[in-house]
Amino acid sequence: MMLQDILRIAGYVVMGIGIIFMLFGIIGIFQPNKNFYYRILVACKIDTVGILTFTIGLALRHGFSFFSGKLFLIAIIILVLNPLVAHTVARSAYKGGYAPENESMKKDKL
Repeated sequence: MMLQDILRIAGYVVMGIGIIFMLFGIIGIFQPNKNFYYRILVACKIDTVGILTFTIGLALRHGFSFFSGKLFLIAIIILVLNPLVAHTVARSAYKGGYAPENESMKKDKL
């Protein structure tokens, strides 16, 4: 087995792990009785971890080339911008008056 074949197999494995991360995140989004802020957190994790893992697997599958360099640049951009955008959306919802539901707040109302 050549090094290129090993990298291709490793790329498929890492892409599979990324897809599994995304599937678990999608299941987490559709859990009942979860508030808006929880769903924003899960969606951010899906993008950050799942897409980064899938991108790294895709770069491994294609070997080390100019294409892989572009994929790593995209991965760095996702790593920096995705949490920033999720924070901005959550902050604007909070500033707009969408209050988070807290279990302690529900107990006080009873």
